[in-house]
Amino acid sequence: MRPPAGPRPRARTTGALAVAIVNNMPDAALRHTRRQFSDLVREAVAPRPVEVREYTLPGLRRSPEAAAYLARNASPVSALLQSAPDAVIVTGAEPVAARLEDETYFADLVRLLEWSAALPTQLLLSCLAAHAALLAIDGVRRERLPAKLSGVFDQDVDRSRPGDASLPATVPLPHSRLNDVPTERVRAAGYEVLVSSPETGWSIARGSIGRCEVLLSQGHPEYDGSSLLREYRRDVERHLAGESPPPVLPSRCVAPGDEAHVGSFHRSLLEGRRPERLDLVLPVEELASRAPRPWHAF
Repeated sequence: MRPPAGPRPRARTTGALAVAIVNNMPDAALRHTRRQFSDLVREAVAPRPVEVREYTLPGLRRSPEAAAYLARNASPVSALLQSAPDAVIVTGAEPVAARLEDETYFADLVRLLEWSAALPTQLLLSCLAAHAALLAIDGVRRERLPAKLSGVFDQDVDRSRPGDASLPATVPLPHSRLNDVPTERVRAAGYEVLVSSPETGWSIARGSIGRCEVLLSQGHPEYDGSSLLREYRRDVERHLAGESPPPVLPSRCVAPGDEAHVGSFHRSLLEGRRPERLDLVLPVEELASRAPRPWHAF
């Protein structure tokens, strides 16, 4: 890989941490994703101020409403390539093609990785973006899982590095994905696995691409307590419209007191029963107001 040469102008002149978010999420999740990652960064670096700028890759099909939102709030990724932020976050995206390299935005994502490699910056690659980097940079291909991995899973934390002994031994972390890269291949590519579990494999790994420090994340530490439940409702709606098979019910996606109700609804769905009013039998806003997010405590 040949990173672009030459100095880049700074993204800003204030003392704030300049963070670029390349938001590739589906239309309904655009606003939530920007807010979730912005909140995650602000919690991590507080009390330092944070300046967030949003960017978008070309090639992603958007509804008129989503395109209007991006026109108001985001810049094309070509503008990012003329700056030098302190950190870059590249979100995942909903898989469309069977092979990553056949996604319409893959070539632009590879150019973004090549640009990042030339900068002494920090890069967080989430879910599909992490898989794309492993393929483009290291030649490591993702594998399709037998079923969607979705839920909150307890994770083991590597506390062997100096200064990490104060970290908790285990943390809960959400996952929501159809694909996986085996842990041994991630390690063979030179990445250090920081967070993992037998159920999910690796969740967060650290390495570098050129001058750039990289965090790969198969998990979703940015999620709200309601994110998995909202994804489940989306998948239920697609199933009821005849677009997909019955969805997977995410583990621990609601408050403990709501698990019996949601489980009963899911069993009825698997039995082929169709609700007359989805909003009544699966009141997402009400359930979401009680959904916990214990991973934000770490």
